[in-house]
Amino acid sequence: MEPVPGRRWQKVLYERQPFPDNYVDQRFLEELRKNVHARRYRYWAVVFQSGAVVQQLCSVCVFVVTWWYMDAGVLSPQGLFGAALVSSLLGYVLFDTVDGGAGRRESGRTRWADLKSTLVFAAFTYGFSPVLKTLTESISTDTIYAMSALMLLGHLIFFDYGANAAIVSSTLSLNMAIFASVCLASRLPRSLHAFVMVTFAMQIFALWPMLQKKLKAQTPQCYVGVTVLFALAALAGLATVSSVGAVLFASLLLAISCLCPYCLIRLQLLKDNIHGPWDEAEIKEDLSRFLM
Repeated sequence: MEPVPGRRWQKVLYERQPFPDNYVDQRFLEELRKNVHARRYRYWAVVFQSGAVVQQLCSVCVFVVTWWYMDAGVLSPQGLFGAALVSSLLGYVLFDTVDGGAGRRESGRTRWADLKSTLVFAAFTYGFSPVLKTLTESISTDTIYAMSALMLLGHLIFFDYGANAAIVSSTLSLNMAIFASVCLASRLPRSLHAFVMVTFAMQIFALWPMLQKKLKAQTPQCYVGVTVLFALAALAGLATVSSVGAVLFASLLLAISCLCPYCLIRLQLLKDNIHGPWDEAEIKEDLSRFLM
């Protein structure tokens, strides 16, 4: 329908006008805006943020390779426990040194409390290790491997990489990783192996990410160096088990850390969100005074 001559259309609802309901004039597209809320990413900033994903993939790789060494008899539980204990002490000292103990003072937690928690966890895990060893005897080994792979995949999916999303659940992610470690530990030769394996899983899936987050926030350069060294260590360990697996895993890490950020930057150029007078109205005024 054509507009009525001699009358100018107004963008109001409280006045009757001689125009059809779907009529707009030539000024309609003057308020068109594109990509108002679009975020502009920088390539190296995205590469830096992808380090969290690389870290978790390497953690899963190191855990699986360590389990394979213990199952094959190449690595003794005493050796793994000693190496894990030394690395935990070094990480504990580094965790306090990075921020000068500011985080500990804010939380109010003492070193004595940390020591008690560690001893209680170690005592309970060691006491229940015979139960963990025989917990899945009635389940076939193929089923155990399938459940472990599924749980580790779920751990990677639900892990907190720093994104504010509904799917993120640190508790669920950690529980799935520990469940996978219990399943794999039950296939080791002795209960001591099961105890050391579950303890190592707690260190690499619970304590190691905490240290990485602290390094990422306080010393980004150190975080990048640790990430690269950890990835190289994971690749070296995997290469001793399977050279083909090491090549595929290296390709996956390169794709996540280099190719995916590049694709994200390129796709941002194609982003074309439009905003205009057809958008829903947003109340920006503070209306809390009306709730009194």
